[in-house]
Amino acid sequence: MAYEYLVYYGGLALFAAMCLVWSLVAIPLGRLLPKRKGIRLGRLVVMFGFRIYLRVLELSGIVVCDLSALDSLYNERSLIIIPNHPSLIDVVLIISRLPNVTCIIKAHLWGQLFLGGGARLAGYIRNISQAKLIVDATREIEAGSQLLVFPEGTRTNGNSMGPFRGGFALIAKRAKAPVQTIFIEINHPFLCKGRSLLQKPEFPLVFRARLGDRFLPPAEVRPFIFRLENYCRSQIEGDPAAKTT
Repeated sequence: MAYEYLVYYGGLALFAAMCLVWSLVAIPLGRLLPKRKGIRLGRLVVMFGFRIYLRVLELSGIVVCDLSALDSLYNERSLIIIPNHPSLIDVVLIISRLPNVTCIIKAHLWGQLFLGGGARLAGYIRNISQAKLIVDATREIEAGSQLLVFPEGTRTNGNSMGPFRGGFALIAKRAKAPVQTIFIEINHPFLCKGRSLLQKPEFPLVFRARLGDRFLPPAEVRPFIFRLENYCRSQIEGDPAAKTT
């Protein structure tokens, strides 16, 4: 038990230190490097940093990761990725396997020393308005990036998915980008909605990612949102009547 506390809180401290150090290094790099070279470097460092962090947890024996399904997306370009969102660690799990992901970051985190430098260098999208977000996301996809979007806009509440927001569908239509669904499974409510970061979970934690269906860019936004929400809910909640193809 004492070992679990030591590894868990030590892991949190390690993650915080990695983010802070890289943010401090990324700030001057963002001023020195050409934009696209900086973005490529920023995303690669984040990917390998997250991968190292998860590997340390695996070696400690408190975590088991099965994320190999994501490897088939490694070289794909101009793709929108929409996962369910059971935990705060979902971003880490997905980006640890993919080298060219951009994601949407809350505006108040953009200027923070802890995360801001790394986020800016990696070309993540600052969420200051819906209109600008859609323009920036479309531009990144057209440049070949994979866009990571949580369609609920917040963490999934247990095994029940909330209603989808429409931004990802509008971006898919404008960028003419396919949408790949991903389903993250966790054996314990770790960093779920309403659970404190400092509340130690039960170990071992098992993280698994699997690929769902891929959907072509929509001609109409609203039916597309309904179709994907219906499909994703069927996969999470196990309602065969809700499945679509």
